Amino acid sequence: MGEVNAARDAVTEVSLFDLRVVVERIEGRSVCGMRPGDWFELTESSHLRTCPGRFFCVYALAAVLPLLAAKQRELRPGDWLASDSLVACPDPDERLIMRIERTGRSTVALGDVT
Repeated sequence: MGEVNAARDAVTEVSLFDLRVVVERIEGRSVCGMRPGDWFELTESSHLRTCPGRFFCVYALAAVLPLLAAKQRELRPGDWLASDSLVACPDPDERLIMRIERTGRSTVALGDVT
């Protein structure tokens, strides 16, 4: 067990995927005011930015947020999350569908994150 901890402690940085979450389509009425093509990016582990002059609904963000940490990491072959990239907003009238895209990589020093 000590060898595993020593190997883990020797790692000083990690490579993570940068992500873009894009509103792919709205199958109902746009309750929140977002429109297809609106997006936000997650880079360098935790930096969030939206497209200039636009916004991202906090409820749509809450729906996709639990998946982002996993999508930032390398996944094992056959992992369902490697092939699934669509997420639905919980508003039943809106039926807003978002797509998670990997856009690049960032190297993050483990000492800089918790």
